Amino acid sequence: MGAAIAQETLTAADRCDRCGARAYMRVTLPAGGELLFCAHHGHAHKDALAAAEALIQDETKNLSPTPATAPEGER
Repeated sequence: MGAAIAQETLTAADRCDRCGARAYMRVTLPAGGELLFCAHHGHAHKDALAAAEALIQDETKNLSPTPATAPEGER
């Protein structure tokens, strides 16, 4: 896996370069340049990016789990 990097925390203004959803992964390429990915696209490409020795900042731990049902009173 690519080395973890410490950079600024991603915000809601950071968008996935693939689909435009909120970005939770920042990838710095060895030749320079940066890509932002949502959790879905970041995980889909993570192995290839790590193999290319890209530096990966993964903030997917900040995602909230989706409840299976709405809380009582919100149905």
